Amino acid sequence: MDQHEMFLCCRRGDLAKIQYLMEQKEVNVNIRDKWDSTPLYYACLCGHEEVVKYLLDNGARCEANTFDGERCLYGALTDSIKKLLLSYNMVSSKVMRRDLYDEFLRRLQEPYMYQDVTFHIHGHQVPVHRCILSARSSYFAELFRTRWKSKKDIILKHVMIQPEAFSGIVQYLYTGTMEIPVNDIESCITLAKQCKLEKLITLIEDRCKKLASFESTKPGVNITSVLVEQTDKWDLQMDFGTLADLALPQELCSIASGELPFEPEYASIYADIEFRVENHRFYCHKAFFCGRSDYFKALLLDHFGEGWTSEDKLPVIELHDIRVDIFVKVMYYLYQEFCELSEDNVYDVLCAADLYLLPGLKRLCANAMAKFLTVSDVVMVLRTARLFNLPRLEDQCAEFMAKNLEQVLQLKEFEELVKTDASEVKDRQETDSIDIIDSIRFHLTSFIQTYSEMQEAEIELKLIDDFVSSLDLEC
Repeated sequence: MDQHEMFLCCRRGDLAKIQYLMEQKEVNVNIRDKWDSTPLYYACLCGHEEVVKYLLDNGARCEANTFDGERCLYGALTDSIKKLLLSYNMVSSKVMRRDLYDEFLRRLQEPYMYQDVTFHIHGHQVPVHRCILSARSSYFAELFRTRWKSKKDIILKHVMIQPEAFSGIVQYLYTGTMEIPVNDIESCITLAKQCKLEKLITLIEDRCKKLASFESTKPGVNITSVLVEQTDKWDLQMDFGTLADLALPQELCSIASGELPFEPEYASIYADIEFRVENHRFYCHKAFFCGRSDYFKALLLDHFGEGWTSEDKLPVIELHDIRVDIFVKVMYYLYQEFCELSEDNVYDVLCAADLYLLPGLKRLCANAMAKFLTVSDVVMVLRTARLFNLPRLEDQCAEFMAKNLEQVLQLKEFEELVKTDASEVKDRQETDSIDIIDSIRFHLTSFIQTYSEMQEAEIELKLIDDFVSSLDLEC
């Protein structure tokens, strides 16, 4: 529903609603509809320049000479929008925060990110992580177990293997996306067939068909590169989740047989760090822990100064400030951007996420808390949202209060919250307001579309006014 609304708002030019959908509902800026169109395309087509700029500022893809870029440029209603598209080449810090996992996977391919093997292809070097290539491709997993076992440098001499195509394949295995020059498409397909990457072959062929169809109807358009992307990143996350399965101690494994789903040899080759929590040993990977958390990165650097290694020759970090069941949740999040949360553990996981500097996990906990909201605990959750700086959860609590207003107004905890918010306004003036009351009023009056809804909102606003008056407050 929110995604459908996003497309409608981009057609109408409703910037305020778009901001709400992206910043509060976390709708993906690069979603596609059944016609393979993005929100940016509709904003360009309908001539809403402010919307176009906002979408670009927040990560909408529009690279020159790509399918999406040329399509937006060709369809732009005004010259000013075309100039804006052509001049735009910035990735903002806000974008980086919104796509932390994708950005992490991209950074994993940079030098000095704990890679343990390097491919040499006709003078080009491609450093990689064996654990990642093995988790994503059975072809690479088999070669690392056999022909390439224990090798740190692998030379590929075959004339059919092009460095650009190989780098593109590696990019896809890491991120689920691959940007390739049009001239290298055939080389990529050939190499993908060799590596038995059937899904990638299908993605490339489908994108090429759309590209050919677009170019045939737009004379003069010259697309030089193609972006191939998995529409559903769940497969990518589940593949990396298998690495967390490997890291899980056998005594904690939920598999019925009590055995890990891979050969023990597989786990022993690729783990490069050991965590000990409540006497349980987790054989993990620095790339995921240190690449995603500055806390673990600093902890590892301090540990190297101590020189403590296990009998398996791995650096060991012992954690004393977390229960083993909560560490398991954190570990799965680090690998796959997801972990199962319940009402019983979500607060403890939130505290761990705050300690380990994992804002994405904090947001995941906030989303879970929003699903578990009840009238009896909504005030407590709102205070938690403020304590851990979770504005979206705070807004969701206010929205829940607005939908259950009569019951909420009966709560002693809500009365105390209102008084606290009122007392925090220094030197109150007639125009000053109480934060929680303002937020509830916003959700009562936003997006009213019918006369009956307006009448209902007026009744509820009267309830709010009477409640505030009963506390001898003005708002």
